[in-house]
Amino acid sequence: MKQNKNKVAWIATLLLLLFVSNPCFLYAEDVKETKVELVADGPYLFYENNDQIRSISITAEEQIIDTVYQVNQGKFTFPVYSHEGKFLFETEVRPEISRDHWQIDQAKKVFVTSDPHGDFDTFADLLKTNKVIDEKYNWTYGKNQLVVIGDVFDRGKDVLPLFWLIYKLEAEAAKKGGQVVFLLGNHEPMVLGGDLRYVKKSYLAFAEKLGVPYESLFGPTSVLGDWLHTKNTIQLIGDNLFVHAGISADLVERGYTIPQVNKIVSDGLFYHRKIRKKQSDDLDFLYGNRGPIWYRGMVRDKEKYNPITPIEVNNVLAYFNVERIIVGHTIFPEISHFFDKRVIAVNLNNKKNKINKGTRALLIKKNKFWIVSDASLVRL
Repeated sequence: MKQNKNKVAWIATLLLLLFVSNPCFLYAEDVKETKVELVADGPYLFYENNDQIRSISITAEEQIIDTVYQVNQGKFTFPVYSHEGKFLFETEVRPEISRDHWQIDQAKKVFVTSDPHGDFDTFADLLKTNKVIDEKYNWTYGKNQLVVIGDVFDRGKDVLPLFWLIYKLEAEAAKKGGQVVFLLGNHEPMVLGGDLRYVKKSYLAFAEKLGVPYESLFGPTSVLGDWLHTKNTIQLIGDNLFVHAGISADLVERGYTIPQVNKIVSDGLFYHRKIRKKQSDDLDFLYGNRGPIWYRGMVRDKEKYNPITPIEVNNVLAYFNVERIIVGHTIFPEISHFFDKRVIAVNLNNKKNKINKGTRALLIKKNKFWIVSDASLVRL
């Protein structure tokens, strides 16, 4: 009897192993593929030969539109829609794109936010509520400045409209004497380098339908890829340094200048993430955990983050000749500050904070710092 029980147990174990290791043993409903619903997306624009632009988009009815346009007199205007197919605004391709100077004067008002991650509605609402844009998404902030500290890619459903809005506002602000500063976060290089783990499945499904890798839709020959290639990683505005994640003591010890960091990161933007590590020691460091787009040690004190010390913070500030550093990347419930307000963190769950009437952004006004909520301004 004991022998039979052992035999039964052995057979049961074998069947269990076969069941978990061989998909043929799974029930039909377990292996049935779930169809990913495509959403409205586009336009993805690409520079072609002979003053032509190729536009690729998909409608809410899953109709792909792939058209090559002849650009007349250097102007090409196009509409932008949400993932639901709702018309948002029109903008035009700019004939010339150039990198912002790494050091610029500070305007009377500087509105600072970060990490919108494809959430167009919340981002646009934040700007509308604070009179940065009007109801039709036009720049209304005059000669003032808007700073977005990286991370438009991933998580949300309206990545492309968000990029196009920032692209549009950048041109409109310049015409009014203002300025939009968009810095590279860690998710821009992630996606452009083929790390797609946080990309919405609908985006991947569209790219698959086109027969191309998703990252190629933002490649160097695309309008947005060409624009992203000019974006800085570190920016000085007045006596404030803006960077997505933070500045480590190691970066200072290596003697990097801000123009060097901006150029090296841009040069590696379209490399596959595995190639960056092999391409050069500089790329390996600047794209690593102690580089400016990943380093959390200014706002986290656990050993795994290589936390910076107060003395090292002073050294960083002195090295760059700034009063403070403003970062995104690491999310906090509210606007937070560290090292006697010499480091300020602005990454919030903006959607949640809007619902809960929490803080939503940072405002620098006449060299005073204010925490912005929908109801009030509070001194930092």
